[in-house]
Amino acid sequence: MKLHTKTALKGEVTIPGDKSISHRSIMFGAIAEGTTEVTHFLEGADCLSTISCFQKMGIEIQRNKDTVLIKGKGLHGLSAPTGILDVGNSGTTTRLISGILAGQPFSSTLNGDASIQTRPMKRIIEPLTQMGADIKSEKNNGCAPLIIHGHTLKGISYQSPVASAQVKSCVLLAGLYADDKTSVTEPVLSRNHTELMLSAFGADITSNGTTASILPNPHLTGQKIEVPGDISSAAYFIAAGLLVPNSEILIKNVGINPTRNGILKVAYAMGGKIEELNKRTVSGEPVCDLLVRSSNLHGTVIEGDIIPTLIDEIPVIAVMAAFADGTTTIKDAAELKVKETNRIDTVTENLKVMGCDISPTDDGMIINGGKPLHGATIHSYLDHRIAMSFAIAALAAEGETEIIDGECVNISYPGFYQDLERL
Repeated sequence: MKLHTKTALKGEVTIPGDKSISHRSIMFGAIAEGTTEVTHFLEGADCLSTISCFQKMGIEIQRNKDTVLIKGKGLHGLSAPTGILDVGNSGTTTRLISGILAGQPFSSTLNGDASIQTRPMKRIIEPLTQMGADIKSEKNNGCAPLIIHGHTLKGISYQSPVASAQVKSCVLLAGLYADDKTSVTEPVLSRNHTELMLSAFGADITSNGTTASILPNPHLTGQKIEVPGDISSAAYFIAAGLLVPNSEILIKNVGINPTRNGILKVAYAMGGKIEELNKRTVSGEPVCDLLVRSSNLHGTVIEGDIIPTLIDEIPVIAVMAAFADGTTTIKDAAELKVKETNRIDTVTENLKVMGCDISPTDDGMIINGGKPLHGATIHSYLDHRIAMSFAIAALAAEGETEIIDGECVNISYPGFYQDLERL
């Protein structure tokens, strides 16, 4: 994929559905009774992996473009899967589905691509084992393939060492099949889509500070879900609108859940001109349209409680920082090391190649911005967020940039390059 310098981006873009919410709509619809209808579903490869896993467990799922119908069979309606459950590249699928599988009366094996086989699964194996689950890493390395022999589970109060919505959701989903109340307490609040959506389906779930609790064996019923646009996908157009001169972009239908909107807070802190228009609530999630205009950005410090609200956006925030005046410091983001790639390394390596003064740290990076960047050959390492971040860097850099394996954007945003081209 080759991209060149641009002098203006104009127009509007409607971004695809939120990846986190799309995954959950399939899972919760499958274990609810009756039909769940999902509109503006994200047709990315990760979410399609979730569909395929539940189809293998006997759930009828009909797709018509971005509308999906799930014929749920209730909490205890899943069948033993026919063959291995292939999670593809999806960490969300792997970790959330493990919570559901732990309480089933059958055995299952989860496996995915080479990247998934290196991602840390001990973080879910430990709490599930405390609940009485029989879950093993086949290679004993704390990674997939995972072998799960379904089991009766007991409710626990779990203190999670990481602020991770995937860990929290895994334990809460297992809690549906436990004998008593299950609670998860995080060091900092992570995204809360599971709590909001499970509650809408009829689960007895409560949140108090950084603790979420769920009671077992609820009666879940099918819902209509309209998936808001994914702020993680909007982040690339936010950055593009701020960085490319003479730009004005209207990004429609963006989910701005406060556990996810850290990118907006950082953009404002850096001097970004963004207006939040047409604010509304869609399927229990806050949504608005974002009007983004070219801005002179300056450095900032990004650390602490805001990190879980923007962890997936840090690669593109680093790109914004490279073009901003002054120094940006990113701390408390060691979680970047266990994403699709070690994103501290991949961001640093690629920004250096473009001429940026950037230093990696143990838990983030220090970026001395404001120096002109030039086009280069960028390695995505098959990480969709790296590919999209550097597509934006290419628009504001001098000359031509080539992104190797740029088609990996299909994991979360199949029409990304076309939407960019239209602007």
